[in-house]
Amino acid sequence: MTTDSAQTPWTVESLLDLFDVKPDGENTFIAEVGPAGEDDRQVVEGTQVLAQAIVAVAKRFPGKSVRSVSAVFARAVMVGAGPVELELDVVNEGRSTATAIVAAKQNGKRCITATVLTDVPTADVIRHHLPRPQVAGPNEANMCDMPMIGRQVRLVDVVDVNSPDEVGPPELYAWLHYDPIPAREELAKALIAYFTGHLGISTTMRAHEGIGTAQAHLTVSTAPMTVAVSFHEPFSWDGWLLYTHESTQVGAGMSYVRGTVHTESGELIASFSQDALIRPLRTTDSSIKEQSRL
Repeated sequence: MTTDSAQTPWTVESLLDLFDVKPDGENTFIAEVGPAGEDDRQVVEGTQVLAQAIVAVAKRFPGKSVRSVSAVFARAVMVGAGPVELELDVVNEGRSTATAIVAAKQNGKRCITATVLTDVPTADVIRHHLPRPQVAGPNEANMCDMPMIGRQVRLVDVVDVNSPDEVGPPELYAWLHYDPIPAREELAKALIAYFTGHLGISTTMRAHEGIGTAQAHLTVSTAPMTVAVSFHEPFSWDGWLLYTHESTQVGAGMSYVRGTVHTESGELIASFSQDALIRPLRTTDSSIKEQSRL
């Protein structure tokens, strides 16, 4: 894949290829960065590297299932700056569980750290889950302009998620449909995790008139700083997925969002949270393009 976003459109298949990292020794994997994002933004999505870490750990611990991942996005990964090296520090590798800390490095600099827990699922002792919210279905939701061949995104009761003028409660419901849906469990989990960082900041801003993600990297500085995802077994789906986002707090330059992922039939398959930066844009960074500033 090249860094020319005009010549290399994003597709679900190419995204899954990016997730499928290659081993470079027992505890090291190589992850490609892919093309530039919208508006030729040169910063790689943090959740893309998070997804790649999920696949790397799953390959390191065959026979176990990734159950949770918690990542800190400390430094931006850049398009065109070379591949990412994923270094795994195995904390424990037992019969029931295994844990690894993943350091994502680009050109020798640590950018992202993720702690990944895996296990061997067992039979239920007890079971319950949070029901799917009773909101409008995908056929009644509004199309969302997030271009990717093979992916549809539809928002409930929201027309323009980026608009500073569209105000509502600090919650967002997003229906997603993927084609193809990966058959390999670790790729499916990587795909679920990938979207968990996409709408959290918009969710927070929605409650405040005059501020929206259309201003991101222009008048306000925004960036997901942490994402944590828990996967609930059994893990499979078909049809649509509902991502629920709720912003419970924003202030002092940071926001917090929690969310869930339900299947169209109502099964809860994942829960997630995000800490994000929302601050005035620093004018001292004039040497860095606005699209790439943090």
